[in-house]
Amino acid sequence: MTINVAERLTRDVVRAGICTGCGACVALDATGRSLMVDTPFGPIPEFHANTELPELAWKVCPGKGIRYAELYRRHYGQLPDNWLLGCFQAVRTGYSAVPEIRQAGASGGVMTHVLLHLLDTGRIDAVIAVRQGVPEPERARVVLAVTREEILAAAQSVYIPVSILDILSRLDPGKRYAMTCLPDQAAALRQLQLEGDVRALAVKYVLGPYTGTAIYPAAIDCYLRSKGISRGMDRIESLKWRAGEWPGYMEIRMVSGKLFRSRKFYYNFLIPFFVTQNSLQSVDLTNEFTDLSVGDAWSPRFESLGGGHSVMVTRSAALETVVREMEARGLLVTTPEDPMRALEMHGHMLDFKKRGGFIRNRMREFFGHKAPQYDIRPERLPRSRILVEGVVSGLFLFGSTRLARWMVARLPETVIGPIFNRLRLTWKALSKPTKRKALGTMRMQVVEG
Repeated sequence: MTINVAERLTRDVVRAGICTGCGACVALDATGRSLMVDTPFGPIPEFHANTELPELAWKVCPGKGIRYAELYRRHYGQLPDNWLLGCFQAVRTGYSAVPEIRQAGASGGVMTHVLLHLLDTGRIDAVIAVRQGVPEPERARVVLAVTREEILAAAQSVYIPVSILDILSRLDPGKRYAMTCLPDQAAALRQLQLEGDVRALAVKYVLGPYTGTAIYPAAIDCYLRSKGISRGMDRIESLKWRAGEWPGYMEIRMVSGKLFRSRKFYYNFLIPFFVTQNSLQSVDLTNEFTDLSVGDAWSPRFESLGGGHSVMVTRSAALETVVREMEARGLLVTTPEDPMRALEMHGHMLDFKKRGGFIRNRMREFFGHKAPQYDIRPERLPRSRILVEGVVSGLFLFGSTRLARWMVARLPETVIGPIFNRLRLTWKALSKPTKRKALGTMRMQVVEG
């Protein structure tokens, strides 16, 4: 019996637990009856009983795996010289020269200011971005921003999964858009553009953050239970993931007037218990298929300065022109950065993605689970690195159990936050020799066929 694309995606991606929730398949449903639905563990597609998707929906699905080498050759015309960073025009560090824009962003306000400049100069008609608080304070949605105020309202980071590409079905092919998205979404969008999808081609600029780990929405309930707030007792009035001075803190205001704030590195204790499957299976940290990717400048040099600084990687000539124009007008304060020095700022997470992601996916297959298939793999993996990943994956596996989540919900954040941060720093120090070994010279082997 022939299985149609919707059934194949449901069986081999959604039910297999490897759907990234990007929304590309829903956008390709010509009937318009499919939709993305929220779950405690992120958005998933819900197909109508008689939905028949084109084969393209399977081809572009990042959950089943991206053929990165093929996409590199088709989009950039070459494979990257540096597999950690991807193809690029220039690498800088910097921040927005406008204080209110810099403060509104999670880091240096660079991505927000570039989007505003694209709108102000008439290069685009609207921005496709994710905004926290839509339709409810603890949730987030993709929005079409057509004014400066709407773009600024979407400036904050969002650490829960949100579908973005399903909005393609609402785009006007006669207009021009900029989109902010995650690595899997950017790769799927590029494939749609290469296949000539007119709505995807309306997206003229693609920007996105470095993307390490995200957490499921269920983590918010867990955090509140650790504060003694159970569902039904109180309601969230507002939620910000990176409020205040960089690097920021999570801020939750309740309808009752209660206010909870947790330093970024303290509320990260939620990650081992609610990390998304996409975070574990992705092998792209630096958002390699955007026109501009931006990350925090994690360096003692910048951390001592405060205010928020960003690593900026331009990947297209068009966006490089925009950045130079903004520099010339005094809108961005930037400094050229050595690419390897910039990579060192994210060395731990680069290893987590580039080598750890591959190991975790092969471990899933070993235990009989579906895993994304890529057409690249690391040329060499030290045995010690595989053993380290076994420890890390074991912790994530235990953290995903009901028992572990029940336990963490009953530990005060004021206790577990500092403990987790100390354990995090200790683990990074102990594992650094293994996780950084040969990372800077890592090469990828292309798996043909």
